[in-house]
Amino acid sequence: MDRDKENETAAIHADYSEETSAEIAAPGVYNRSANRDEENETAAAGRGVGYAALALSILSLFVLPVLFGATGIVLGFIARRRGSESLGGWAIAIGAISIIVGMFILPFF
Repeated sequence: MDRDKENETAAIHADYSEETSAEIAAPGVYNRSANRDEENETAAAGRGVGYAALALSILSLFVLPVLFGATGIVLGFIARRRGSESLGGWAIAIGAISIIVGMFILPFF
């Protein structure tokens, strides 16, 4: 009888012999302001890239239109992707105009 009791006690202890950390782990807390900060940083980065793209596109109207125009277009797409829609759009348009003017109109002058 004591032997059965020991086996039963051993079986109960064997079922609960796993070590887990759920008892001491802190519950996960979701911080909603972290996502907002990340969006603001992305928008700020998009603005910086947008201004750089716009500057290169305007510079391409005067110097190396194909090189600077293409770089302005690529940076314009990156700026639009990061949230700066208007700056990126202007950079793309000015860069495209600069390339077209530089390749097709300026050689005749």
